[in-house]
Amino acid sequence: MTARATADSSTTSHAPRAGAAPHGLDDWHRIDWRQADRNVRRLQVRIVKATREGKGSRVRALQRLLTHSWSGKALAVKRVTENRGKKTPGVDGVVWSKPGQKTAAIHNLRQRGYRPCPLRRVYIPKSNGTRRPLGIPTMTDRAMQALYLLALSPIAETTGDGHSYGFRPERSTADAVQKCFGLLSRKVAPQWILEGDIVSCFDRISHDWLLANVPMEPSMLRKWLKAGYMDRHALFPTDEGTPQGGIASPVLANLALDGLQRELTVRFPKQSWKRPQPMVNFVRYCDDFVVTGASKEVLENDVLPLVKRFFRDRGLELSEEKTAITHIESGFDFLGQTVRKYNGKLLIKPSRKSVRALLGTVRGIIKASGVLTAGALAWRLNPVIRGWAYYHRHVSSAATFASIDNIIWKMLWSWAKRRHPARGRPWVLKKYFRPQGTRQWVFTGTVEHRDRDRQVWLFRASSVHYQRHPLIRADANPFDPRWHAYLQQRRRRSVVEPRLSKRAFAEA
Repeated sequence: MTARATADSSTTSHAPRAGAAPHGLDDWHRIDWRQADRNVRRLQVRIVKATREGKGSRVRALQRLLTHSWSGKALAVKRVTENRGKKTPGVDGVVWSKPGQKTAAIHNLRQRGYRPCPLRRVYIPKSNGTRRPLGIPTMTDRAMQALYLLALSPIAETTGDGHSYGFRPERSTADAVQKCFGLLSRKVAPQWILEGDIVSCFDRISHDWLLANVPMEPSMLRKWLKAGYMDRHALFPTDEGTPQGGIASPVLANLALDGLQRELTVRFPKQSWKRPQPMVNFVRYCDDFVVTGASKEVLENDVLPLVKRFFRDRGLELSEEKTAITHIESGFDFLGQTVRKYNGKLLIKPSRKSVRALLGTVRGIIKASGVLTAGALAWRLNPVIRGWAYYHRHVSSAATFASIDNIIWKMLWSWAKRRHPARGRPWVLKKYFRPQGTRQWVFTGTVEHRDRDRQVWLFRASSVHYQRHPLIRADANPFDPRWHAYLQQRRRRSVVEPRLSKRAFAEA
């Protein structure tokens, strides 16, 4: 039996499955996606097992089997044609929107003769006024990266740092913040924190280090790294970094940053007989990380030189301006939250920067509302407020939520008065604000939906109640069958939304 038959032994006489190529270009909807996922998952499980056992040649053979399988190619094309960037073309201006184009893409997704196109350079604004460059690959390049990512992700999850939470399946910012709470909330806890900031992490990772250490086919990786980018009709080479915007970039960045936790553990082992303890712990979310320590001297003289040396080997360096050593009673910002102890008690709250960003967004929507009705304005504001409140629902946010609701109410009150300068306050109040539950004046309006008017109430951040986030186990691996039941239970819990006060929001 051939390698392809081993990976894709699933066909029927009625309809082709993902294990066998359909006969025509209109057979996209006849693919058995469940069987395709089983075929790929089976190979990923074997890759995890071989990685744990240290069988490098076995890992490479299984990776080749997966990247040459029909199931892997079908799932790769499916991913890039159903994600958020499916309508964004690369330099060739091509998107795959029709079933025939998607099926043809599976047939044409071959490694032999493959040559990636340059990335299309775009810029997105950052909160500090600068712009972040993004590289948009073509659909073919995205599909090829997604295909090889199917074989690379199981290795990255098996060998990655246990307390790394960014751009990894089943992990989130809430896990990183909860880990900080667990480390710093105890009475006997580290008092000093090293806040690390890497200068242009994605843009400066060493290509030589990636080619020597990333466990995938070097020739394919080299093609992606050296593809260059097009900016204003000019071609520029890429001699370092992984382009932000590519599907494989987050995993490549994680692989480059993994290992620091292990080095810190070896350098500062936990020894119960040793007093005082260095209390060195590590938490990372993508390129944002914190390291705890029992004293400022431990972080400054021992930890910081080790961290700088670790990143220097990968072509990276820490920002001298943004890297700081802070006492826990002064507090520090991490992933939009402020972590600080007040009289010995640790509290985590939404950061001032995050609050200002939300209010700035709300203010911009209100100013740009033009002739929008009250219902249409509430309809636009609700996803922004709701999403921000849900993000911060795992920390001490009640007071912040109440303050935000009050400020937004005042913004909308000013908006309503400006629309009717000749009317008195009672008239304006009655037109735009009505009682809802136990609250007297809530901003509301109607929108037309399916040929009838529907009432829309402004979403209140304070209607979201605190919900404790369970920290994921450090060694949990979504590609390992041993963790299937544990992760499935976590997914069931995450489906349950926090309880909202009655009629807090009415969907139109």
